[in-house]
Amino acid sequence: MRTDLFDFALPEDRIALRPAVPRDAARLLVVRPGAVMDLEDRTMRDLPALLRRGDVLVVNDTKVFAANLSGRRIGRGSAEPAIAATLIKRLDGARWRALVKPAKRLQIGDVVRFGAEGRVCFLDQLDAAIEAKGEGDEGGEVTLAFAFTDAALDQALAERGDMPLPPYISSRRTADEQDRSDYQTMFASREGSVAAPTAGLHFTESITAALQGAGVGLQRVTLHVGPGTFLPVKTADTSEHKMQAEWGSVGAETAAAVNAARAAGGRIVAVGSTALRLLESAADEDGALAPFSGETALFITPGYRFRTVDAMLTNFHLPRSTLFMLVSAFCGLDVMQRAYAHAITAGYRFYSYGDACLLFR
Repeated sequence: MRTDLFDFALPEDRIALRPAVPRDAARLLVVRPGAVMDLEDRTMRDLPALLRRGDVLVVNDTKVFAANLSGRRIGRGSAEPAIAATLIKRLDGARWRALVKPAKRLQIGDVVRFGAEGRVCFLDQLDAAIEAKGEGDEGGEVTLAFAFTDAALDQALAERGDMPLPPYISSRRTADEQDRSDYQTMFASREGSVAAPTAGLHFTESITAALQGAGVGLQRVTLHVGPGTFLPVKTADTSEHKMQAEWGSVGAETAAAVNAARAAGGRIVAVGSTALRLLESAADEDGALAPFSGETALFITPGYRFRTVDAMLTNFHLPRSTLFMLVSAFCGLDVMQRAYAHAITAGYRFYSYGDACLLFR
């Protein structure tokens, strides 16, 4: 399909810079394709009443780590240019793959010293050598070999790192201590993401208790979200876009619970696009779920046949993004274009810290 079909204009003041307080005060746009009243304005606190006894919510329990580091290149002349790095994948105890800016200021063998201005750190300094470098000048990929390893490195990164807020927030304000809790779901337990599974940010203990009381189940999966989640599709046709692979797992207990719920007539509700893509990756042609552990690069666009997910809770997404293409596949492009136009007019808050949609297939 043509990528420009998934474009839309969004006023900048609709982009949320902080989450709703409390979290479950966020607004919720309910979208029911084919219904007489297919768009309904609700709030997250209405979620238990919008689902049925026997339905199962599937949440992503990945945890965001403080992946953004600021430092300077040292040891090569008097100039010490500033370097920004985002860690994206751990290779071993001391080595990380990272995206750096400006990559043109770095060569293999250079050392970057990451600072901790304004923080109390137990380790005086954190140096990393450029062990390998990919192609490109700006935002290029490198391999960082740190001077510390394992637990000592983990501590140093936690002390110095900032939460990796998405570009549409970080370009307008800097990350702060509040983001360390705001940009983490209540389900977060398995560290490994550079972006939050943002649909889960709306949940509170109160909502989960109400869901349980309404007979709605809750199961967990893990998908570590990579930096590609925020990238717009730059190709003219969606078929030419290549997704970045992300690691995920579905446990045997979750697979059994989802299969039992489907067999009993319950609906499977994915909390977020990450949970949905993982469930669809782990399902067979008939929708039966099997335990899964590995990488998925599933790219869902209109025409995709969903196998196991019946409804999804998700935030409002970027134009031309793989996530907007996914929800358009789920509900229909014309339905989602109308839903987003309504949300903009009605003052919904967009993107990671914004409001939510409950979408039915």
